[in-house]
Amino acid sequence: MKKIEIYTKDYCTFCHRAKDLLRVKGAEFTEYDVTNDYLKEQEMRERSGQALVPEIFVDDQLLGGCDDLFDLEAAGTLEEHLGL
Repeated sequence: MKKIEIYTKDYCTFCHRAKDLLRVKGAEFTEYDVTNDYLKEQEMRERSGQALVPEIFVDDQLLGGCDDLFDLEAAGTLEEHLGL
């Protein structure tokens, strides 16, 4: 199984949608809540080059955000990308 990581903020509806889709797919993931964690948010920005959440990584490669996740689902390739 691939390593899935997601950076989130507790008030972010896109983060909740992305996590819900991952759960529906049965994906196990590690969540990093950066709501009040400046250092973890800086790590996310360095890894992704983005300031927005969610940022989703699979095996240390940036998959993207919520829209990217749902685009892969619509294309029928999300499971493949997640290693499911």
